[in-house]
Amino acid sequence: MAVTRGAGPGPTTTVGLAREAVVLVGAGAAILLQVSHRPVGAGVARHSDFAADPLKRLRHTLQFVYAAVLPEAEPARERIAAWVGAAHAPVRGADAGGRAYSAADPQAQLWVTATLYWAAERTRWRIWGELDPADAERIYRDYAELGTLLGMPAGLWPSDRAAFARYWEAAVVRLEVTQEARDIARDLFAAEQAPWWLRRVMPVARFVTAGMLPGRIRTELGLDWDGVQARREARLWGVLRAVYPCLPRRLRHLPSALVVRTLRAGTMRG
Repeated sequence: MAVTRGAGPGPTTTVGLAREAVVLVGAGAAILLQVSHRPVGAGVARHSDFAADPLKRLRHTLQFVYAAVLPEAEPARERIAAWVGAAHAPVRGADAGGRAYSAADPQAQLWVTATLYWAAERTRWRIWGELDPADAERIYRDYAELGTLLGMPAGLWPSDRAAFARYWEAAVVRLEVTQEARDIARDLFAAEQAPWWLRRVMPVARFVTAGMLPGRIRTELGLDWDGVQARREARLWGVLRAVYPCLPRRLRHLPSALVVRTLRAGTMRG
């Protein structure tokens, strides 16, 4: 895809990137990549109801990300780390094939962190194009904070973007899309118990998510894709590149401001 830089300066720090609402466009791809990792998918299938309440899942993920990254959310960081640890403690067992899974597995924690970085970076690149290499490396290194808040040993994060690219390519090849992962994808986009307005936007979310996923994963999850859809996706991103950077910063940062407000109020559930 040919990319021309959008109007206005793009974010050059992790903090700036995290505040941008457009990063949420990659949330669906990150989730489906996570559950395509067999141990993570088994844990989600057996210990989470996020498909029934995707807004709660998204809100908790954003609270976690913002607490790890944003300075205004730093007072909540220890509380969020404790909450994540308590929520993940019972997530362990064996999947349908008898393979063990655990939320405390460092490799699973690494993969979850990697999907969050990959989805945010792909979205940023599609809106603003290439970054100065030093800025790109700084953003990449800062994403290790998300992993360590999950419990991942800091040394497990690949040392630089080149090392991450090698890790990512090998990890995607090893992904196993199980029936549980396909069921999660189906239930996520059906959003049967979600508010009416969320159900109305789910076809768009499904379309954007399918376009971002690696081809094999998209196919194995049962998400249709062809040349017509690819051209439509290119046009959609063209519109976003032209329009989003021109929006008022206050509007672009509104979701992060609202979620940080919930952190200050101490609301982690519901």
